[in-house]
Amino acid sequence: MDWGMKNRLSKIIKPKDGRTVMLAVDHGYFMGPTTGLDHFTDMVNPLIPHADTLMLTRGALRNWVDPNTDVPIVLRVSGGTSILNDDMLHEGQVCSIEDAIRLNVSGVAWSILVGAKYERDTVLGFTEVIDQCEEYGIPMIAVTAVGKDMVRDARYMALASRMAAELGAHIVKTYFVDGFEKVVDSCPVPIVIAGGKKQPEADALKMAHAAIEAGAIGVDMGRNIFQSESPVAMIQAVNAVVHDNHTPQEAFELFNKLKTQ
Repeated sequence: MDWGMKNRLSKIIKPKDGRTVMLAVDHGYFMGPTTGLDHFTDMVNPLIPHADTLMLTRGALRNWVDPNTDVPIVLRVSGGTSILNDDMLHEGQVCSIEDAIRLNVSGVAWSILVGAKYERDTVLGFTEVIDQCEEYGIPMIAVTAVGKDMVRDARYMALASRMAAELGAHIVKTYFVDGFEKVVDSCPVPIVIAGGKKQPEADALKMAHAAIEAGAIGVDMGRNIFQSESPVAMIQAVNAVVHDNHTPQEAFELFNKLKTQ
């Protein structure tokens, strides 16, 4: 691994503890003006100081994020279908690596759909972009996407995560499930968990804590932060779990304290 790759990874995964709180705000690429992100700048700007990394699309980055912001960027480079399409996870490349370099990103993200109709297309597209990333020393984050008819269990997540790693991913983003230790133990690269759909703040903090305890290095959380009743308080509570080893109860108490300030 060359210096540039290592340096970019150090911006995503913090060297002080080997963990990360990624803020996922890339939902608009297939969901449009998602609740909470309909006014992107108003929502995201107050969250940036508390995020280790910002995951978003190039359009959102160019239009809504101040170029003077020093938060590391993970750029979504797969897409092609909307939430209206039955095959909404049949994604291809939507951004060149050259444009990612112009945007000075620290990493790129691509969704693979293991076990579904278009598995081969998403996986082969993924490997082509990894080759491009390796040429320029840019880390690839594999997102193990799950279709609406696909099971979420440790066996499936371990399969998808291991495939992603063996095909060249530098970080894997996957869903937290029962038996998550199996997923982590069988994957040779760092794993972050997806936040998934909005759930009560206490439950989201419990999930983050359980994932860290099982060996994940952090979270890539979106709706459980920007759809929270107090997004700034929530991202700080998530940070407390990931970086400060707070228990879920301690983090929830912190959330309740901060949301009143």
